[in-house]
Amino acid sequence: MNLDLPNVLAERYASPSMKSVWSATGKIIMEREFWIAVMRAQKDLGVKIEKAAIDRSERVKAVVDLESIRNREIVTKHDVKARLEEFAEKAGHQHAHKGMTSRDLTENVEQLQVHRSLGIVLEKGIATLLALAEKAKEYRDLPVTARSHNVPAQLTTLGKRMANWGEELERSLESLTRMCATYPYRGLKGAVGTRLDQVTLLGSAAKAQKLDQKVMEHLGAPANWENVGQVYPRSLDFEVVSLLVRLSSAPASFAKTLRIMAGHELLGEGFAKGQTGSSAMPHKMNSRSCERINGFHAILNGHLTMVSQLSGDQWNEGDVSCSVVRRIALPDAFFALDGLLDTFLTVLNQMEVFPAVIKSERERYLPFLLTTTIMMEAVKEGAGREDAHEAIKEHAVATVKDLRRGKTKENDLITRLAKDKRVGMKIRALQALVKQGETRLGASAEQVDYFVKRAHSWGERYPDAKTYAPPKIL
Repeated sequence: MNLDLPNVLAERYASPSMKSVWSATGKIIMEREFWIAVMRAQKDLGVKIEKAAIDRSERVKAVVDLESIRNREIVTKHDVKARLEEFAEKAGHQHAHKGMTSRDLTENVEQLQVHRSLGIVLEKGIATLLALAEKAKEYRDLPVTARSHNVPAQLTTLGKRMANWGEELERSLESLTRMCATYPYRGLKGAVGTRLDQVTLLGSAAKAQKLDQKVMEHLGAPANWENVGQVYPRSLDFEVVSLLVRLSSAPASFAKTLRIMAGHELLGEGFAKGQTGSSAMPHKMNSRSCERINGFHAILNGHLTMVSQLSGDQWNEGDVSCSVVRRIALPDAFFALDGLLDTFLTVLNQMEVFPAVIKSERERYLPFLLTTTIMMEAVKEGAGREDAHEAIKEHAVATVKDLRRGKTKENDLITRLAKDKRVGMKIRALQALVKQGETRLGASAEQVDYFVKRAHSWGERYPDAKTYAPPKIL
């Protein structure tokens, strides 16, 4: 009975390129290509394998019958043996898998999937970095009310906020490039890591090592493990998924902030023609894509917890108690981040900014946002720092309470401060500070320029990322 239970992350959110890497058919073809590469290398090193057998293997490597393989596994209770029998029958020979254990095959092919997926993530990550840089540049000088503890604090700019998320993402991308350049494959090490069967088959340890090197070249491996057991250290999987969580963190913080700002009608993630926010409330324009980004972030943290249980939990030279966890956590973590980055890029491309509402909020809070500036000016005029702080705090709290209770309709903090001798500033000086207030943005412009310049350097190094466009998302 076919229950038709798809992988929701793959079917609903992941891109075709990422799904292709992790598909059942795609993995089987990678395995067969790996077997063929090993056969070619063994033949070069003296093992008697006919060229015709390798040619037949090439012809049938893409002929994949998943149902037939599953039927074989029902009998063998062993997934690799079932796939090997199927390939041997189709190719008409039994040269594949000589001197190999199951993990010689599966570890390397799964690592190939991880490595290729990291490459997909790198391109998308850089594309989002460049999109953040464009938004940072566009809104470089748009003052917004900045918040600390979600309470109005000082002024920043919307561009500066974009730069904040962008710089965090860039640091994660730097780690990703290092991972791509140094990711170590297990190679052909045999049942307990000693290469015993390949040494026996080829006649020497030197030839077994040479075979390992040839296999690494086939995989395009930037590095390899020399001393491992049956499986490579699962701390590497933890490192990979940890990196995926890091890469999701800046987009997740962006999404959370946009959701808050959308609630105040300052920003929106865009609302497409025909889109529906609620089946019950026609007026609603939900930040559903940003909500999805935060959901993906939660999924990734869940998978990080899963793989953390495998790191440091390997027995002797290895066992396969980790298989069921890795079969879920590795592909699904990549599906989640893949969908997250495409969703993030889509939001960046279609987000809306509402300057009039931003201005109204800014003007409402401006005297409060300038309290640190007023305190510094008061100190320069001779006031004691703590006295000025106490006076400003008292009047600011009183003003806020009066506004909230409806006792006053206007923010009259400046008038109150001018009457307090502890502050020691005249009303005209305070009014001048407020008038100039929207220009008091610190070094935000220079900080944005710094980020934009760094982001553009990534585009020069990875030009394909500049033209990447996300698929249409649900």
